[in-house]
Amino acid sequence: MKKPILHKRLGQTLNLDSKKMQHTISVLMNNRFGVLSRVSGLFSSRGFNIESLNVAESSDPKVSRMTIVTRGDKAKIEQITKQLNKLIDVIKVVDLTEESFVDRELLLIKMNAEARVREEILRIVDLFRAKVVDVSPSTYTIEITGDEGKLTGFLDMLSPLGIQEIVRSGRIAISRGNKSIN
Repeated sequence: MKKPILHKRLGQTLNLDSKKMQHTISVLMNNRFGVLSRVSGLFSSRGFNIESLNVAESSDPKVSRMTIVTRGDKAKIEQITKQLNKLIDVIKVVDLTEESFVDRELLLIKMNAEARVREEILRIVDLFRAKVVDVSPSTYTIEITGDEGKLTGFLDMLSPLGIQEIVRSGRIAISRGNKSIN
């Protein structure tokens, strides 16, 4: 029987042999009009799903960095990276899942903050090291950053208290240590 390949990421053990494993792909590309459209078109034309997408300028304003989260087996991810590398404005593609990396996501959440639940909300905010960024007579708007597990735990705790609205940034990721995509 084949032994599963295990990978450590932020203290979690992931099975790299699973059929539909989540992958975090980092792409450096020229910061030009239409590049994002070509990348998303590549995914949709081949029936690939994007679970999360984040794009912004890198340290060089002429270059953008895109973080894509998708699912697939080894063959599908290999096809995605090959197709991305064929795009004219793409400089470099790295599947970060194959190495040690740090990832974060930003979550803004608007809560019903009735008098009876305000203290409990603030206790949970403090416990998760989140921050209240806006207050009204009936709502709190809370900001939190973290990995997917932390954000899921935070939402699970707040859910019974009355969530009004959620906005998530999508994942960003960077290699650990001296390794760089640049």
